[in-house]
Amino acid sequence: MSSTRILILGTLLDGPLHGYEVRRRLELWGASTWANVAFGSIYHGLAKMADEGLLTVAEQGRGGKTVYELTDDGRMEFQRQLVAYWWEIHPIVDPFQVALTFMNRLAPADLVAAMKARDEQLTAAISMTERALGGKQAFGAPRHVDECLRLNAAQLTAQLTWLREAVGRVRNGELP
Repeated sequence: MSSTRILILGTLLDGPLHGYEVRRRLELWGASTWANVAFGSIYHGLAKMADEGLLTVAEQGRGGKTVYELTDDGRMEFQRQLVAYWWEIHPIVDPFQVALTFMNRLAPADLVAAMKARDEQLTAAISMTERALGGKQAFGAPRHVDECLRLNAAQLTAQLTWLREAVGRVRNGELP
């Protein structure tokens, strides 16, 4: 299942939009940080879902802006995917785990340096995410979008906690 697909369908629940409006709404919600959205795929996704009968062209505007709206089939598909996402656990795909797999290929000093750099990046990302909490509502995002940010911050914090413990194990010769 594509998270971009359900995000597009869900965005159109409130009414017809053109691709740029869908993109702006997803950007406002911070979807790039928690949903791995490729914003360029939105336009392709809209056209594809229109071909599948999940969307219909509500208006072919000037300047090539096509306005899409959900069909009944699109609403049912959104509901089906929404329920599936709540009931099914999917692996969290993180390329960092590939680096963990090959941590033994780095010299211990290089590994510690990389871990320290990652610590700084994680700390900054957590801080930035926490600062964004509450701010999105001022621009029209629903209040519950903050829950995505809270979950993202918690996942980053869990990784940071693991990383700080692992640095000690590397320094003690327990890892890799």
